[in-house]
Amino acid sequence: MNEDTIRLVTIGRILRRRWRLLAALAMVGALVGYGTSVVVFPPRYTASAPVLLPGQWEERELLTQVDIATSSAVLDRTAAALHWSAVSGTTLQDRVTAKAADGNIIKISGTADTPTRAQHLSDQVARQFVAFAAGVAGGSTDPTAASGTEALRKQVAETNRRITELAKAADPGQTVESVQARTQLEQLRTSLEEAMQKLDEADPANNKAGMVVMGPAPRPTGEAPPTRLQLIAGGALLFFLLALIGHLVAARMKRRLRTEPEIAAALGSTLLGTVDVPTEQPAHRPEGGGPRARIRRLLGMDTRWDMPAPQKSGDQAGSRLRYRRVCARLKERLPGAQKLLVVVPDGDETARRAAGQLAAEAKNGLQLRVVEVSVDRPTVPDRDSESGALVVLSAGSWTAEELAGIAEACADGRHEVVGIVVAGLVLGRPTRSAGQLPDDATLTLAVPGHGTGGSA
Repeated sequence: MNEDTIRLVTIGRILRRRWRLLAALAMVGALVGYGTSVVVFPPRYTASAPVLLPGQWEERELLTQVDIATSSAVLDRTAAALHWSAVSGTTLQDRVTAKAADGNIIKISGTADTPTRAQHLSDQVARQFVAFAAGVAGGSTDPTAASGTEALRKQVAETNRRITELAKAADPGQTVESVQARTQLEQLRTSLEEAMQKLDEADPANNKAGMVVMGPAPRPTGEAPPTRLQLIAGGALLFFLLALIGHLVAARMKRRLRTEPEIAAALGSTLLGTVDVPTEQPAHRPEGGGPRARIRRLLGMDTRWDMPAPQKSGDQAGSRLRYRRVCARLKERLPGAQKLLVVVPDGDETARRAAGQLAAEAKNGLQLRVVEVSVDRPTVPDRDSESGALVVLSAGSWTAEELAGIAEACADGRHEVVGIVVAGLVLGRPTRSAGQLPDDATLTLAVPGHGTGGSA
């Protein structure tokens, strides 16, 4: 999978072979989500109270009213009216929101730890907002301006009264001067009345006052998002996806070699053949029997997920025939060889079992000495009477760098890598068939242009 695109079959293989681990990590994620809902995001409830703004309002004016509804002036008044302990206008800024809706309506929402407190909070904010807006429209927030406006009105009224007195005291005669005086006084009265009328029309308290709370906020019946159930489900899904992505990333980063040509190129030698190893009851488990190994087996981590499913095995005769052909090829490559060193990567259980079977099948004076070599710090015994080294390993288990290290270790021990054998798992243990070869059977390899003979 190192150079291939990620396919659905790869994800399906992870789900089939790692479902226990994925399920366990999903449960851990659910617990983390639950803990987050308790510590970081405790249950919250949100209630909304609508406030109607009568008259004609432009969009920017509505947005201004929204800002006023969540301003510190309104929230400070709300906190003082609620009389809640440890609650101030500053703390309410994170709990109160407002937005403009259709029809000149502002929806004020309050969030609290209980439905009742959320309802009281939103209702109180709405009332304080209406009161504050009415005070702003009426000028009550500025005592100096309010007193000045009232004084102006009184002065106009006093002027009207004085004009009336002067008109009555004027000469009632019909002279030109008296008529002109009365006319000018009436014109002055009319001008004052028109000025006062325009002043009243320009006063925003007459046009855009009278905000109305359309009703108490309904008590919330469910939690505000993110709810506890959402956090639990989100945590489980997040851990599940992270585990799935982690498997894919790890498989791509390791770049294990899967094909025989890649393995032969990494070791710089020739492939002598492939042999079968049954999956039934392995004789050795590298993990041991400690608690860690039991946990790995419980979670299904003791087997590789990125290996293809084992193929069905043939009979025992065919399996032994593969091992004897490898031994025959060794004798052909090294006619006078008596001893060979069989190098197996440490931890490769399939290769270890294959090497043991290969040593048992060696005949005609050929002795195979099996050694396990660590891939982290490979060290091969120095050459004694061996005629070379045979590397036995399983496909898809090792990277090119690890195999190159084994080849270098063989060279340091003055061993020439004379061949490679790739071991593969097969389903079940082959049973003995009627065509099984006896232990003393002799193989003759086919040579181009000649017949093939053998005794059975």
